[in-house]
Amino acid sequence: MTDIAKQTDAFPEQPLPEILMRLVSELHDVAYLIERVEPQLLELGGPQVMEQPDSIKILQGIDLAVQKTRGLAEFIDTITGTIPEDWTVDMSTALSLVKLADMHRALSTGIRHGHSQPLNKAAGDFDFF
Repeated sequence: MTDIAKQTDAFPEQPLPEILMRLVSELHDVAYLIERVEPQLLELGGPQVMEQPDSIKILQGIDLAVQKTRGLAEFIDTITGTIPEDWTVDMSTALSLVKLADMHRALSTGIRHGHSQPLNKAAGDFDFF
């Protein structure tokens, strides 16, 4: 059993507003990751990429994905303010379905060290999993 699993097993019931705010943070992180794709595609494709209708559709889809992700985060953030602090939920089953260790840690404990993919990470760096 991992340290993270032990932590969540020790405290299976957690306040719902705290859990939802962790989810909001993860959604903002997803939006950030998606947003970083667009300039890379423009750089890889060069100036002529904007002349292709399919490329413009893809870029518009990226923008829409970012807007929807941020919209969901803001929606959850707003409704979380109306939830009583004493409402708790057991996260054990839901967390067992989260396979990414960083996301699992962030959702279960709220511990995160910056974004999933920091900008200062060198090109070509990768993590084994």
